[in-house]
Amino acid sequence: MTGTVITGLGVTELGKVYGRSATSLAAEAVRLAVADAGLQLRDLDGLLVSSGTKQDVGVHLAAVLALGDLGLLAQVNAFGASAGVMVALAAQAIATGSATTVACVFADTPLQPQRPAGSAWDAPRAGARGARTLRGLAGWSLASGAASPNILYALCARRHMERYGTTSAQLGEIAVAQRAWAAGNPRAEMRQPLTVAEHQASRWIAEPLHLLDCCLVSNGAVAVVVTRADRAPDSRRPPVHIWGFGQVHAARQLRAGSDWGLVTPAARSGPQAMRMAGVGVDDVDICELYDCYTYTVLVTLEDYGFCAKGEGGGFVADGRLAPGGKLACNTGGGQLSAYYMWGMTPLSEAVIQARGDGGERQAPRNDVILVSGNGGILEHHATLVLSPHPARGGVAR
Repeated sequence: MTGTVITGLGVTELGKVYGRSATSLAAEAVRLAVADAGLQLRDLDGLLVSSGTKQDVGVHLAAVLALGDLGLLAQVNAFGASAGVMVALAAQAIATGSATTVACVFADTPLQPQRPAGSAWDAPRAGARGARTLRGLAGWSLASGAASPNILYALCARRHMERYGTTSAQLGEIAVAQRAWAAGNPRAEMRQPLTVAEHQASRWIAEPLHLLDCCLVSNGAVAVVVTRADRAPDSRRPPVHIWGFGQVHAARQLRAGSDWGLVTPAARSGPQAMRMAGVGVDDVDICELYDCYTYTVLVTLEDYGFCAKGEGGGFVADGRLAPGGKLACNTGGGQLSAYYMWGMTPLSEAVIQARGDGGERQAPRNDVILVSGNGGILEHHATLVLSPHPARGGVAR
């Protein structure tokens, strides 16, 4: 989409950050993003807020930041697709004149001291405060044990393996490639080298998913500032142009004959965004893909059209996604090795790459960057196409 840019990025301390509220972290991220853009808080006339598992950051953040006269204020929750949805909403508001400068922020604090990371996803026990009474299909899922993201994503991965012959070692290639990129990211939590053999030796979480198929759990916040392109000359940092966006949301279909887990909303969201941008997959230099699990990367690559359905396992093999490979993918290490800030993980790295700030992990080309966000159990999808160049009816080469 012409006319709108990301001009500020704010990232707080990430990972095992204790003793701070998500609201405090969100406010810091917005201040950092505004300063990065060379602006003042008073320049904001829009604020979009997304909260993670704790759901404790909302529109009250505007009061914390002492913002007033906002033309756009909302809390957005499309789970991991929220970052892409917020950027699209901001761009649309700016295009219609509802706002001129919008901050989009995500914050979460699921990690707690002396508690395992996995406890962040524990559901309240039946009868406990906050527990839900599940009936119908949801109740069946709970009774059958298919009640956590780990198990449900494992079902999706197993379907792909049974249908197309995909292997666990091929999923391991994704984890290994992203760890190699993480080695060049000072913010990454996991930077030590990884091999497929080590991936295969890691403990099962929900077969066929190993520990190293699963994302990290992180505390922190990330924000971006979206504004009009004609304000870019006043920006402190190079603007990142928003060429296109798309989103598709589809309810989970746990029924015989459905393609749930094999074909995702990325198959429609990706083409939407690329059509708006005037590009195709052959034009893409960098992919920053939502990677809550290795399988999410594989199925998104298929659904975006980088390879045919069922060929993802072979496509990711032989270091194709690693530094020096044919497709730069998740160049900061992603959620598997860097940090887990929902859709802000791929978005923040896309901004870094578009600006040429990647340092030793900077991809050789950055003209067209494809960013994905995935929410729920492959139910919500948002796609962005970003570039360091203004849109000129196609790829700026």
